[in-house]
Amino acid sequence: MNIRMVGIDHDKASVEYREQFALTKHKSIEAMMKMNQVEGVEGCVVLSTCNRTEIWISHLDTFDKNLGECLCFLNGLDYYNYRQYLTQRCGIEAVEHLFNLSCGIKSKVFGEDQIITQVKDALALARENYCTNNVLEVLFRMAVTAAKKVKTEIKLTNASHSVIEEAIRHLQRKNVDLKDKVCMVIGNGEMGKLSAIALKEQGAKVTVTIRQYKSGVVEIPTGCNRINYGERMEFIRQCDLVISATASPNCTIKYEEIKNLELKDSIILVDLAVPRDIDARVNELKQVKLYDIDDFKLDITDEKRKENLEKVEDILHNQIEEFLKWYECKDIMPVVKQIADSAARDIQNRVWGASGKLNIEEESKESLEKTIQDASIKVVDKLIFGLRDSLTTDAWRECIEGMNKIYSE
Repeated sequence: MNIRMVGIDHDKASVEYREQFALTKHKSIEAMMKMNQVEGVEGCVVLSTCNRTEIWISHLDTFDKNLGECLCFLNGLDYYNYRQYLTQRCGIEAVEHLFNLSCGIKSKVFGEDQIITQVKDALALARENYCTNNVLEVLFRMAVTAAKKVKTEIKLTNASHSVIEEAIRHLQRKNVDLKDKVCMVIGNGEMGKLSAIALKEQGAKVTVTIRQYKSGVVEIPTGCNRINYGERMEFIRQCDLVISATASPNCTIKYEEIKNLELKDSIILVDLAVPRDIDARVNELKQVKLYDIDDFKLDITDEKRKENLEKVEDILHNQIEEFLKWYECKDIMPVVKQIADSAARDIQNRVWGASGKLNIEEESKESLEKTIQDASIKVVDKLIFGLRDSLTTDAWRECIEGMNKIYSE
């Protein structure tokens, strides 16, 4: 199976290493385009989140590059300094990884929901920029479908499924009460908005930063105040809690900018960004407590969750089998479609031959033709793929060839 991936994630690498591989949307597009220029690569998808960066390729048998070296090259890094933090997978191992990943069971916050959207968006970005191919398209779509099925049928955790929710629970375990606390959220992207909403739900007084050039068009969560991004260091003087969650490669809070400010006696800074938004040296300040994304992880040891994981494995096994069947027979799918279309035309001709004397209006006739065609294709598809489940691959292919000859003569 000519599918490979390479990635760095929270299992092997701390945020200080992961942030060096983080790719913005623009950089992801550049990376996919460069990978598609490599000899033997037929399609590429890049998945870049707070906790992982992965490059996926579909390739020819002639592809002979080290994918880890490719990932490092794209980020201007020396492979031999980072290879211990990278994981490479190919074939069925890679397929199983993506299906498990899409369900959230490989996430730092177990069972979180955001990963489904992130996988779907990664495929969409590749598709929009003509970087993916049929194999990766089907693989990612089926992984997302499987993840949705898991989410619908199984409750993986009783907790809310996001990093910010786990961050708030972590603070609550530290006896931090957020009610009426003055909070600032730096960043108004998806994570920033989730953070603002979560803080409001805890009764906090929330202010969100907005870039000045966007201040007139950007919507912020209901009940929050807004300030221009450039005013954040003045506003931070009155804050009890600051959350930074931007996609910027630059620091939003620098040590040099905050060290001489008159802050409250105690202030909590939470950095949910990768690359990190907040200069790690601010933790040296006596009134500051700094957390980053690696400080938040959900315990998954309870028995109920283990039981649910077994159910997840059953669902994923069936969904992965469906992909493997498709992959094994992907070269013959155009022939299957041709047979179904030919059979539909055959049935349609026979129906009209038998009912030619009926007086049917043209509009009704067109509607009936479409109904007959759609129903015929569905019936033929059901028969063909039903045979696939009960025959060996070789026997099924022989049947397809035989059916195709019937309509080719």
